[in-house]
Amino acid sequence: MLSWSLTFFIFALIAALFGFSGIAAGATEIAKILFLVFLIAFVISLISGAIRGRRPQA
Repeated sequence: MLSWSLTFFIFALIAALFGFSGIAAGATEIAKILFLVFLIAFVISLISGAIRGRRPQA
């Protein structure tokens, strides 16, 4: 999911470079939303891993 966020961010930069402000703004918003979703999923997985108390296997 982080790769999608990065893809839309690069798309927004390219669109901004060519002057398509509407497209750049839309792609930037999509990238922000995807990054936020990724961040929330990451925090939830960290918390659930801490609650379960799994130990790394050696």
